[in-house]
Amino acid sequence: MPANSSATPFGPADFQLVLLRRMADHNPGLVEDARRELGASDAEMREANRRWQAMVRSPRSRSAASRYRSILGTPQTIRRTIGDLECEALLWPVPLWPDLRFEVLLAPTGAVWNEWLIRAPGAPGPALRTLADLTPWSCTVDEAARAFPPARPLEGSAPTRWGLALSVPEREGGEPRPCVAEFTWGLLQRVGPAGRS
Repeated sequence: MPANSSATPFGPADFQLVLLRRMADHNPGLVEDARRELGASDAEMREANRRWQAMVRSPRSRSAASRYRSILGTPQTIRRTIGDLECEALLWPVPLWPDLRFEVLLAPTGAVWNEWLIRAPGAPGPALRTLADLTPWSCTVDEAARAFPPARPLEGSAPTRWGLALSVPEREGGEPRPCVAEFTWGLLQRVGPAGRS
């Protein structure tokens, strides 16, 4: 059960509400079901988000990596190579999505340079072949990009949002059509035709 008071420590359930709060703009029905699964009210979700924003914006705020460790506990740590850069990845389970992990990528300096949901190491990813497979919450940014190359990254409307320009067939064997996939915290929210604002 999430904390509903500023005096209560901010914990993993509260953090999941923060993830959901950003997704509510795109998929309110899915978010409502997930919020109920957490046993939280809409007011508690708003309060968790308010507290999170206060922590992030506080002038006395600790580093992002320290903040995540204090809220989510000890992470699984792995080394990742991205291009020519080797970095440390911190992974935490997310009970709402058992096959996903919340990943924080650390630059060699220790600074956080990416934070989002990924598929858990060893967990099978979705079969993505057509537009019908790209349903809300079905895949991560990386999975969509690999399934429909060449994917072009697009700037999101907020720091926790990403976009991908993709060409996806409507049916197997069909002609790929340009579209835009929108992600929040790295999880697919919706797909629309290219050029939609």
